[in-house]
Amino acid sequence: MTTSRRDALKTTAATVGGAVAASLNSGLFAAQGTETLKVGLVGCGGRGGGAAVNALSADPHTRLVALGDAFGNRLESKLTALKKSGVGDRVDVVPEMRFSGFDNFKHVADNVDVVLLATPPHFRPQHLRYAVEAGKHVFVEKPVAVDAPGIRSVLQSCEMAAKKNLSIVSGLCWRYHRGMRETFARVHDGTIGEITAMQCSYNSGGVWDPRVTRDKCKSEMEYQMRNWYYYTWLSGDFNVEQHVHSLDKMGWAMQDKPPIHASGSGGRQQRTEAKYGNIFDHFNIVYEYENGVKAFARCRHFRGCANDVTDHIFGTKGRVDVMRHRIYDMAGKEVWRFKGRSKSMYQVEHDEFFASIRSGKPINNGDYMSKSSMLGIMGRTTAYTGKQLSWDQMMNSKLSLKPPKYDFGELKMRPVAIPGVTPFV
Repeated sequence: MTTSRRDALKTTAATVGGAVAASLNSGLFAAQGTETLKVGLVGCGGRGGGAAVNALSADPHTRLVALGDAFGNRLESKLTALKKSGVGDRVDVVPEMRFSGFDNFKHVADNVDVVLLATPPHFRPQHLRYAVEAGKHVFVEKPVAVDAPGIRSVLQSCEMAAKKNLSIVSGLCWRYHRGMRETFARVHDGTIGEITAMQCSYNSGGVWDPRVTRDKCKSEMEYQMRNWYYYTWLSGDFNVEQHVHSLDKMGWAMQDKPPIHASGSGGRQQRTEAKYGNIFDHFNIVYEYENGVKAFARCRHFRGCANDVTDHIFGTKGRVDVMRHRIYDMAGKEVWRFKGRSKSMYQVEHDEFFASIRSGKPINNGDYMSKSSMLGIMGRTTAYTGKQLSWDQMMNSKLSLKPPKYDFGELKMRPVAIPGVTPFV
């Protein structure tokens, strides 16, 4: 969508958005379960498309009416794909409701009741703040920020949402998996005794290679955003963007009490070419809790190597193989396993999200989604700097990865971090 079209819509969008916010605050949708909920998607990548389908599948009285993405070509391709999905009959995004550019999120939020945030993680804090201030319920993909200022902003936004009775549901999907929920219930009820240690691994071959070359882009900003995974300011590095799922389970086991400090290492050993931006390809982090429990967390993107995506919790009475939902006693005998069936966790998070909106009983995942994202940021920072860092130091960090300005102009890439040289800010 062009800038002129966005400007032309500004007045109308503000009026519609104000009316919707007023209706939500009056409890309209809690009282009228068949009232149509207008849904808007910000971020038209793969995860965004999946979230849109899940949202429409969660409630029959929903319509996708607005799309937003920094790049206009992604809007059209995503719209085509969504119309071919199983919920395509409720995808009704007219040309005037397709917004591109850096301010697309404002126009989406102004015209809907429910916002789905699925952009690169850097943008999450500002997008969430705007949506909450506009009085909208929000689905927030993981992670929720890439730096401490972003985490602090998200926590404030979630407090604001609680006061407005708005639902904030996190994309940390394992929390919505039935087998995982039953497994952690047994961890918390003492089946394995007191937790003594934890270990999580996300060792894989990595994700997609950079998709667009510099010669195909009009500016450095465009190039980095089209290859966002490989730039720390956009993704948070893969210890934050991907490994957050494993770290979230460790936080869940500790009932979301944060560690006192962390230390670790990391670097670039296989992904060393310039096209891989400035992120690392391996991390090894140790988190220590006040009661002496240590969580040993490792992740790496090495192709041609053995993979390991597992989580383990050790206690005074036994241990848990988290991903297999099994508990063993100290002699190694299996004493419990989850034998039920689990509906897609991606669908369940949206089922519960929309049910909370209809019932007027909001869900707010703000605390754990912020803490788990900070676990990833903390691990990255201790590896980048080579320093042992406390939770308080991290929560008060002043380092902002925000670019000087948001436009499709030139953008200097931050240098690859060097442990022992890169400072903690």
